[in-house]
Amino acid sequence: MTLIDLTPRVVQTPVLSTLPVVIIGAGPIGLSAAAHLLERNIEFVVFEAGPDAAASVSAWGHTRLFSPWKHLVDPASRRLLETVGWSLSEPERAPTGAELVADYLAPLAGCEGIASRIRAGVEVLAVSRDGMDRTRTKSRATTPFAVRIRAADGRIEDVLARAVIDASGTYRSPNPLSSSGLELIGATEIADLVSPALPDVLGRDRARFAGRRVTVVGAGHSAANTLLALVTLAREEAGTTVTWLIRASHAVRVSSSSDDELIGRAHLGDRVDRAVGRGDIVVVDGFEIIRAHRRARAAELVGHRRGELVTHATDVVVNATGFRPNLEMLREVRLDLDDIVEAPKRLAPLIDPNVHSCGTVEPHGFRELSHPEPGFFIVGMKSYGRAPTFLLATGYEQVRSVTAWLAGDMGSASAVELVLPATGVCSTDGAGDGCCA
Repeated sequence: MTLIDLTPRVVQTPVLSTLPVVIIGAGPIGLSAAAHLLERNIEFVVFEAGPDAAASVSAWGHTRLFSPWKHLVDPASRRLLETVGWSLSEPERAPTGAELVADYLAPLAGCEGIASRIRAGVEVLAVSRDGMDRTRTKSRATTPFAVRIRAADGRIEDVLARAVIDASGTYRSPNPLSSSGLELIGATEIADLVSPALPDVLGRDRARFAGRRVTVVGAGHSAANTLLALVTLAREEAGTTVTWLIRASHAVRVSSSSDDELIGRAHLGDRVDRAVGRGDIVVVDGFEIIRAHRRARAAELVGHRRGELVTHATDVVVNATGFRPNLEMLREVRLDLDDIVEAPKRLAPLIDPNVHSCGTVEPHGFRELSHPEPGFFIVGMKSYGRAPTFLLATGYEQVRSVTAWLAGDMGSASAVELVLPATGVCSTDGAGDGCCA
């Protein structure tokens, strides 16, 4: 039997070779891709929707990661930073998101060769091929990508690219509150009463929660972190109550376990268990939300619970239901995605959350991340689709392999390795690398 290598390849033409690689997102993985491309002298531009690099990490900057510094720094980025005198201090300590930005990501984004290529405040609206939609095949691999952007001043333009690395993450596209996965009926009625995941309960968002009935929806570690902050707030602010609403019969992902591979994660689960046992957190389990109503200054969540239609009233809702990839921007790109988790089809079996934890994901690179669209790659948290087992270390190895392939270095691109630390660096719900310690 003859084996045919179906791995997509970019056919370089004089036109393509003069164009930059577009990186979507200036978070940890996008900046890592920039550092690797810079090392290989490949021209690139980074589009970041936020006002600054790592804007999504800054949004949950008050949260401490599970992982120590030594597992959070990309090798190529470290080499670049060390040329300007940067050094990794306290490698065994787990930083907060704010520290990750201030002490690593912001200096990296400010490095010569990267800073001038980041365009902040720019939203990528869509990706296609220049002059052709997804149905046209002839000369597709030799036609530049057209990346449609909305600049900070509102101007819309198409930027041509030789390749596209989508490292936009999932933080900006949370799952809806409804158990069906569809937009919650009545969501607009209560929009001003709903907070995104990982609010700064004890800091900038304190006034929003103090003295109010707060309901956290979701069964992941972002939910657990918020619940514990609310318990502290309730001790300090009279009238603050904390309810944990989950769809399942119990929150497996935040339950403490003696054999948990992450000590910090197990500790988090133990703290939540104890808070529930003391009555500091009221658990409403088996609640499948179907719609919402506005009642004066309160929200009513209506759902099925143990065969009955019930209503839960609250003043503030925290949506900690996890995240999903924004695929609407990729409608004109030929993708090969798994039907269930929406990850690249060859990657999906390696990250299936029903089989794998973050510590058992196999190394993977450009082959597993390839799509029928030559030169297009989804990397980082977004590459995992709806699977909640992403590691920063995994993302760094992804972009190392992808950029090697773009450089034509097939040996390096194919030599994919991933050393998983015993203490892990995984994220359990998409907000970041093992955040919520």
